[in-house]
Amino acid sequence: MKNIIAKITSLILVSVVVFSGCTSQKSNKASSDAGDKNKELTVAASFYPMYIFSLNVAKDVPNVKVIDMTKPMTGCLHDYSITTDDMKTLDAAQVFVTNGAGMESFMDKVTKQMPNLKVIDSSTGIQLIKGEGDEGDNPHLWVSISNAITQVKNIGEQLAIADPKNSQKYKSNTAEYVVKLEAQRDKMHKVLDTMPNRDIVTFHEAFPYFAKEFNLNIVGVIEREPGSAPSAKELQESVEQVKKLKVKALFAEPQYPAKSAETIAKETGSKVYTLDPVVTGPMEADAYINIMDSNLKVLQEALK
Repeated sequence: MKNIIAKITSLILVSVVVFSGCTSQKSNKASSDAGDKNKELTVAASFYPMYIFSLNVAKDVPNVKVIDMTKPMTGCLHDYSITTDDMKTLDAAQVFVTNGAGMESFMDKVTKQMPNLKVIDSSTGIQLIKGEGDEGDNPHLWVSISNAITQVKNIGEQLAIADPKNSQKYKSNTAEYVVKLEAQRDKMHKVLDTMPNRDIVTFHEAFPYFAKEFNLNIVGVIEREPGSAPSAKELQESVEQVKKLKVKALFAEPQYPAKSAETIAKETGSKVYTLDPVVTGPMEADAYINIMDSNLKVLQEALK
């Protein structure tokens, strides 16, 4: 994520100057509208999984609008560059739902200029997995269904505080969605816990929380950062590792080209499968569960 900070610093500085002048007006307007029961509450979600979680928590709550700030992003926030339109969206919102764990750290300078924007850090209470070297904590929390449940509960609790007149609806929606997530998690455990083969090679560092939850062994990672193709030496090391461990399943991601994985597969006789970290998809409330169900089918085939 560090390379993103440098990439967008100049745009952030310009945006802060432009919108810092708007925040005082927004503060006055928010005060004058505080008693308006028909005022729309805009919830901006930092990226796709936060949008899906917020969509479920805010389902059928009157006058609440949930927006995915990064649509139509094609991958993880590694690929995201903030735009002026994004800044306008955030300035118009009252709530900003984030993954946390450093995923949106490049937005800190912006949100600090918006004191009336409620920022929900959905990572609260989740034990983080440390990255290698100076990589910092792994931020891909939502790929674990158990973590997703915690994130949904955090979002529900904080939206109930932000919009107290609809607090009971947020709480009931949260409980209803958690039941669905728990059922999907149980379904996956029943299948995956019986798999004799547990060694996998993944495309990048998106799946440690997922692997921890389902007791899978990530024995190799093809690209530490998506888009940064491995060198010839690194590729050969991966080939040798896969041969040594006799790994038969390589998992690429639908958001990125699978060229490196295909090269390794050709050299080792392994097969490339697609495992989805849920960073893009249909803008539907059941999308996260549906994608996880598809992942289950892929794993069932790959690990048998």
